[in-house]
Amino acid sequence: MADEKALTESILVVGGGISGLTTAVEAAEAGRDVFIVEKRPYFGGRVAQLNQYFPKLCPPSCGLEINFRRIRQNPRIKTFTMAEVENVSGEEGNFDVTIKLNPRYVNENCTACGECAAGVTTEIPNEYNYNMDKIKAVYLPHDMAYPMRYVIAPEIIGTEEATKAKEACQYDAVDLEMQPESVTLKVASVVWATGWNPYDASKIENLGFGTVPNVITNVMMERLAAFDGPTDGKIVRPADGKPVESVAFVQCAGSRDENYMDFCSHICCLASLKQTTYVREQLPDAKVTIFYIDIRALGKYEEFYTKVAAEENVTLIKGKVAKVEADPASGQIVVEAEDIYSGSKSQAKVDLVVLATGMEPSTATVRVPADVSYDESGFVISEKPGIYAAGCARRPLDVATSNRDATAAALKAIQSTVRR
Repeated sequence: MADEKALTESILVVGGGISGLTTAVEAAEAGRDVFIVEKRPYFGGRVAQLNQYFPKLCPPSCGLEINFRRIRQNPRIKTFTMAEVENVSGEEGNFDVTIKLNPRYVNENCTACGECAAGVTTEIPNEYNYNMDKIKAVYLPHDMAYPMRYVIAPEIIGTEEATKAKEACQYDAVDLEMQPESVTLKVASVVWATGWNPYDASKIENLGFGTVPNVITNVMMERLAAFDGPTDGKIVRPADGKPVESVAFVQCAGSRDENYMDFCSHICCLASLKQTTYVREQLPDAKVTIFYIDIRALGKYEEFYTKVAAEENVTLIKGKVAKVEADPASGQIVVEAEDIYSGSKSQAKVDLVVLATGMEPSTATVRVPADVSYDESGFVISEKPGIYAAGCARRPLDVATSNRDATAAALKAIQSTVRR
């Protein structure tokens, strides 16, 4: 413990998703200096990739834009993108943190005019759209990216295309000589808000992801339905662009299963019900089948479940899916499952299968570089004084609950700056 008072009142927030942003703005508006570190080239996390989110079913811009404005207007907040925390040492009130800054090859002079990308032809997988399409190797991460600044992929550094990008920029914003660098910060407390990753559906061999065309995950469905997604918001079969006349949602894809993830991710049932509304609104004649173990739509969301379940062309089948296979004759996908209520095997032929994969905490693979403990799934369960977890680093949460959890984390982090 630092002497009689904290040596600094600064707070480090690791992760620029909804939990990290909320923690940062709440702490800064309470009078603390805050650093936000984000590994991606933009802030917003998984929320930025959604089409709509609960409780209002609004686009992510309506919540993120407010936080971005609060960050821009607050001089107490300093941001780092394409950055990773390498080391945390010290104690509450007096931590030394080492951060690695990866080169973006575009500096603060960028006006997002796009001229640097105009002459580039090399393409790379589009991570923002979960690799369902490609983008140029000189790119703006997405239309509402913050910071609104281009990125040059390292794949073309040292090539003629990178030189073309530099020559096209009239603002001297392209810097092809950028190198990785390290920054050391002294902070009183650290909030770990690194969020979650979609569970790798390719590990669930019987559900066909990666082997059966037109089997996608729930996060991919969000991008498919989004106006800025790979199909401009049209719900079509990704493999061939053909219209969709039937969709199957497979709940608990890898969740509540000791072979994969043994916990419930809290959001998957509501996500599939929400995505059913995407299909019904855009394709009113399409048939939707939801295979589920239990529908978990608690409290005020039960009314939403009841409304969706009562819609024409929506069928819910209680039973675990055993197999997802391609039907070569029809080009459709065959979904086989048990039907608990009828006691028989159910089979559906559909154009599109959406796997409701769960939320794996980022801390399952990238640990906090400090002395904290985790449960068997990788969620942070035991913090140390001055180091706190927020949002989905602690447990599966929806957006609204993540905001509340992040506010609590901000309060704990502030207390570390004044504790004696």
